[in-house]
Amino acid sequence: MRRILLTPQEIEEVASGKRVIDYVSGRAVMATPEEIESSQPISKQLVEDYGYPKDLITTRPQYRVKARPSDSGKEYPVDIAIFSNPKKRPEDLYIVVEAKRSGSKPEDDPDRQIFNYLRFSSAQIGIWTNGEERQFFRKVVNGDQIDFEQIPNLPRFGEKIDSVGKYLRENLVPPRNLSLTFKAIRNHLAGNTVGTTRDEILATQLINIVFCKIFDEKFKSPKDLVDFRAQIGEDPEEVKLRVLDIFNKVKHKYSDVFDTTDEISLDAKSLAWVVGELQPFCLIEAARDAVGEAFEIFIGATLKGGQGQFFTPRNVVQLMVELVDPKPADLVIDPACGPGGFLVESLRHKWNLLEKQAKKLNWNESALAEEKTSTAIKSINGIEKDSFLSKVAKAYMAIMGDGKGGIFCEDSLDDPKNWQINTQQHVLMGRFDVVLANPPFGADIKVSGYEKLIQFDLGHKYQKGVKTDKLVETQNPQVLFVERCIQLAKQKGKVGLILPETYFHAPSTKHVTDMLMQHNIIALIDLPHNTFRPFNNAKCVAIIFQKGVKQQEKILMVAAEEMGHNHQGKTIFRYNHDSHSLSEEVWDDIHSALLEIRGEKESEFTFNVDAQKVKDSGILIPRYYWPKLNEAFIDPKNRDLEWITIRELIDQGVIIEKSGHGSPPSHFKGKGSFPYIRVKDIISWEIYRNPTSMIPEAEFKRLTKSYPLEFEDLVYVSRGSYRIGDVAIVGPQDSNVAITREIRILRIAKENSSGLTPYYLLYLMSTMQVLKQTKARVFIDTTLPNIADRYLDIKLPWHTDPEKRLEISKRVEIAVTSKWDAMEGIRDLLKELRPDDQVEDLDIEEDESELTPQE
Repeated sequence: MRRILLTPQEIEEVASGKRVIDYVSGRAVMATPEEIESSQPISKQLVEDYGYPKDLITTRPQYRVKARPSDSGKEYPVDIAIFSNPKKRPEDLYIVVEAKRSGSKPEDDPDRQIFNYLRFSSAQIGIWTNGEERQFFRKVVNGDQIDFEQIPNLPRFGEKIDSVGKYLRENLVPPRNLSLTFKAIRNHLAGNTVGTTRDEILATQLINIVFCKIFDEKFKSPKDLVDFRAQIGEDPEEVKLRVLDIFNKVKHKYSDVFDTTDEISLDAKSLAWVVGELQPFCLIEAARDAVGEAFEIFIGATLKGGQGQFFTPRNVVQLMVELVDPKPADLVIDPACGPGGFLVESLRHKWNLLEKQAKKLNWNESALAEEKTSTAIKSINGIEKDSFLSKVAKAYMAIMGDGKGGIFCEDSLDDPKNWQINTQQHVLMGRFDVVLANPPFGADIKVSGYEKLIQFDLGHKYQKGVKTDKLVETQNPQVLFVERCIQLAKQKGKVGLILPETYFHAPSTKHVTDMLMQHNIIALIDLPHNTFRPFNNAKCVAIIFQKGVKQQEKILMVAAEEMGHNHQGKTIFRYNHDSHSLSEEVWDDIHSALLEIRGEKESEFTFNVDAQKVKDSGILIPRYYWPKLNEAFIDPKNRDLEWITIRELIDQGVIIEKSGHGSPPSHFKGKGSFPYIRVKDIISWEIYRNPTSMIPEAEFKRLTKSYPLEFEDLVYVSRGSYRIGDVAIVGPQDSNVAITREIRILRIAKENSSGLTPYYLLYLMSTMQVLKQTKARVFIDTTLPNIADRYLDIKLPWHTDPEKRLEISKRVEIAVTSKWDAMEGIRDLLKELRPDDQVEDLDIEEDESELTPQE
């Protein structure tokens, strides 16, 4: 396919979000709701999950079909057209897609648009979608009569229409866009199911159906026709009978997991629809945890958020398991196992090792199968507080490897003597070789009670880093889980934990960090902010450490910017900066890091750092040390630059650094004539004076009494916004303003020994080298981003030639002062035009919704 080169304007509009890159054509198209919510997702799924080559698909410019039989031209633009031949002749048109925006409803009309696409073209199949639901139709021609039959799914590339629902086990393919399928199922069921509409009930139904699907995949040989299928024209009641038969086998084989009362109660039509959606895919081989993803799609944040149950994406689980490297005989436990993601992946890892061992020792298939089953039964354990999730985990483990006996429904943080006898016999402190967990966390969940808190050092109050005899009133569960995981591990056992980023750097959580650093830290993984979005906004770090072992010399670091999906949970793809187009590769730095660790890819996201350096700094966040952000830009051959920090300039007396003034009471805002400057008001080297934030003179004087701003001071955003690192210079009209504490003040000493000017410092702090280092030093502190004093150690690219520094300083000064002069001239003109008005500022107030920090 010919590569499309974008114009500079298109590139800018793509960067701003006004346009998106069309997945098929590579063209920049307007970012309409139809494109974002429907056209682009279905295009990706048609290529990735159904295998249709891009050179058979036309999206932009749109293919057109007739609006009526008598037309000589073609008026109807088709959103997506798929052809059977690359020549794309009218007679080659095979599939047409009508893509609507989210919330649109399918027409209840025989003359609906998708039918007209089919009626007046050679296309055989039509797809209607709004990004949340979809319908598949085929055209049936009987003489002069044209009818449209809804079919369970779409034939994959190379298959005939009649092959839908006639899959052999070996024909099933791993889905790459599983969330799209589950969302379509969820929305269809919510709108069409008879008698069952609540998400938690639908989730239970879907989980049971998913287990039937996995069971059918697992116990069918490659050449077997699967039972989990829905054929074209098949009576839904027949489909339901087949699925119920699978479920009866599931319940019989795993009678200690499923109750006789467990049932699949969906009506036959709805059940057949779900089977039709899932039948082409192999869920066991999906890149994401099918059970966990189905649960998240159906339950969402409303049910899970209160308990902090945010399931770990499989790529993160795979990386952590790879680093922990559980051996076949190692006892593994997850004390917050949810639906069992860590346990299933640990079992897969063990099985891979067993397969290698079997090949080396020439075991037969029976011996290997016996070892696999024995490993699952004897070595996999999990605890889950939620009874439904513990049942899901039991069922998942049972179907995957018969490790159900190691799953217990208990409160991991409770005193073990309160657990059931069976749990007490299996789960002993200091017993496990591997402990893996993503503990529940959230602002609204706390642990309290003497009996629980007394078990933990971290249940006590700390003063200056020393534990006292007093208990805290409440504690965050993730904090206690740190200690519980350590208690569960044996000496030299390995622990893998995911925790919010604040526990890896903040002074307020230093006692937690100190406990982690008492052990041998093997690896740290900087998880992207989108990892748990859209269900949770927490920015997290994963740590792998070895209990009671002396610290090794180097710590393996993983720094990842993205991990496969955006903040809405939608798949994202790597951007090719050379061609200005999206590639077909999912933007997943976590998977790339996994390949690097396995030696299959050159290092980019993985690197080693001296452990002593990490312990001295007390910062356990990989991007803080990432060469890409800290060292890669420094050219040792550039003898015209040296690197100096703000801290060094402060120590030399060249710069005086102060905090901002503070915040006035809210009732003062908008009630005066003195500007109060917040983080969002530092824009493009300037201070924007928002007329809605003016405060009275008395309040202004109170705030600025100790350190008022002066002309040519620099102000620097240091906390609470994605704007951290933005810098502005105080102009002649700006010294009578008050600034929030989240903004620092940098004052350059007059006639200083280094010859530094405010304008040269403004230039230095705006360079790409400084922006990259800033990105490495901004951490989440509780809920807000903060650079704290770390910005003082950012390396500034200082020119060694004084003449060069002066030249740059003058260029910046001319540019800045020219704008100041122009603005003052405009103010004077407005005063002449409106002498009765007080002209405070010319800037149009910005939309605050665009400036609100996402964090």
